[in-house]
Amino acid sequence: MNMKIMDRIATLLFEGARAGVYPGAVLLVSHKGKITFFQSAGHCSLTPRSDSMHRDTIFDLASLTKPLATTLAIMKLVDEGKIDLDQTLETLLPGDLPWDKRTLTPRLLLSHCAGFADWKPFYRELDDVRREKRKEILRERILNMPPAYQAGKETLYSDLGFMVLEWLIEERAGASMHLFLDYHFYGPLGLNRTFLSINDSKTIFEEVDFAATEDCQWRKKIIRGFVHDENAYSLGGYSGHSGLFGTAKDVYTLVNLLRMHFHGKRSDYLRPETVRIFFSRQNIVNGSTWALGWDTPSNEASSAGQYFSVNSVGHLGFTGTSVWMDLEKDVIVVFLTNRVHPTRDNEKIKAFRPVLHDLIMEELGKASD
Repeated sequence: MNMKIMDRIATLLFEGARAGVYPGAVLLVSHKGKITFFQSAGHCSLTPRSDSMHRDTIFDLASLTKPLATTLAIMKLVDEGKIDLDQTLETLLPGDLPWDKRTLTPRLLLSHCAGFADWKPFYRELDDVRREKRKEILRERILNMPPAYQAGKETLYSDLGFMVLEWLIEERAGASMHLFLDYHFYGPLGLNRTFLSINDSKTIFEEVDFAATEDCQWRKKIIRGFVHDENAYSLGGYSGHSGLFGTAKDVYTLVNLLRMHFHGKRSDYLRPETVRIFFSRQNIVNGSTWALGWDTPSNEASSAGQYFSVNSVGHLGFTGTSVWMDLEKDVIVVFLTNRVHPTRDNEKIKAFRPVLHDLIMEELGKASD
């Protein structure tokens, strides 16, 4: 990517900070496996003090936890034959499950059509429960909730379904999700700034290493270095839906690893056919864009913009994070911001993100001409 093209993308990135789309951001773009743009802009904190954003700033990745932690772990368990995508919860989880949950499958959970509600403020109910019992109590409550709709007939993006998937991982892996991922992926890949948050654990990082998120009304402080999501925090720091922290470079390393497996250039971490299955739109529900744990571009108003091909996968995170990968044009865009700092009411990124993606794809197209 030549300097003029890089300047145009950098100008828009800095303009986003100046216009208040986000306090700060880190943008990483790769084309055909080569990083062509990697830039930070703005601030990782505005209050109570101002700190500049850096390329190695650690972000609360929010719902990028779903594809880059929970789904990744399920991929590995499918690869090892410890989970079948169409196996029922009745055969995967212990105890006597409610009748309406027994025939649900990982495939339905991963494609957000298993009948679960989108979100519930569980953290308000769990304050009086001992911390070590909270996940057990939460899972029982989720299983006993009436369905929000008939499984397999509608699509509703759901945190609750991914909370159940974390439980599946623990049961089939025989270990907590963070230990399983550290052993199989994050550790071997040297992702020293990527981890699932644990509230009470000691950390080698300083507060300044993190992008700040919201001035939390529940916790009565600016959140920095701890998970933004209230339910994940209440559950100890992470669950299947949220709690992953990482840098833009580490996110790229994970996504590029999957890209290489998808294209058959590697087969050491996963079987290429497993990755291809997970990256395939499921079409269980007519009109749904969901693959397995990953989204694909919608026909209209996609956050990926208008130039990513139909052979693309991506995901968004509530804190202002996103990743999109075009498997046909061989482009990866990792765009991490702290748009919720100091308030989640700032939603300017919804209009900004597709404009940024369009500019990147336009400029890459010019560079290839």
